[in-house]
Amino acid sequence: MKFISKRVGASALAAIFVVSSFGASGSNAVAQDKAPAQAEQTVLESDQTQTAPAFAVPAAQSEVRFVMNEVVQELPEKAEVPESTIETQSDAVSLRELVGDVDTSGELSREMMCLAKAVYFESRGESLDGQLAVARVIVNRAESQRFPDDYCSVVTQRSQFSFVRGGRIPDPKRGTRAWTKAKAIARIAHRDMWDSPAHDALFFHATHVRPRWAGRLTARATIENHVFYK
Repeated sequence: MKFISKRVGASALAAIFVVSSFGASGSNAVAQDKAPAQAEQTVLESDQTQTAPAFAVPAAQSEVRFVMNEVVQELPEKAEVPESTIETQSDAVSLRELVGDVDTSGELSREMMCLAKAVYFESRGESLDGQLAVARVIVNRAESQRFPDDYCSVVTQRSQFSFVRGGRIPDPKRGTRAWTKAKAIARIAHRDMWDSPAHDALFFHATHVRPRWAGRLTARATIENHVFYK
């Protein structure tokens, strides 16, 4: 999953040559594509300004003089560390211990935020295993050719998650234990740090309903109040 935006800047180079009885003039455009550093989540852009070399020829002189302007490039104050480069090793012997070990203090990328919000709104009342299973479904869908290829598009896909309203995901109650757990579960699922009975599931529904599509799929696991299918 890659999310790339491009910005194009151009600078004109002009030179005028006057030699005895004839003259000529011309200009060229130089374009440079720039892509911001990334994530999820995921994600941060910084403005960069680059001035290309400018060439000038004084009219009163017979030889060409080249004048190069200083190249100015602003650097981002802080670069976000991609999720894929973060250490994924853990000696945790239980999912609960692993959730406690995962660092949730940093900012989430946009994609990781969508995944964590889905865990929070869809399954915060479930066990950690149930929350991880929901997160796995979203990760699996983003990796499947049958669904959109990023977490936010998967979560906001029409008629898929009831907490989404008008294509928008609501904000969680930040600072709560439920939100901290949801962020940890999202990172665990994204990095595939813990096995889940619903490891390859693409669908799920609550146990108190029986949708017609469920009969055409293979059940993978029933965890708490959800049934998961491949």
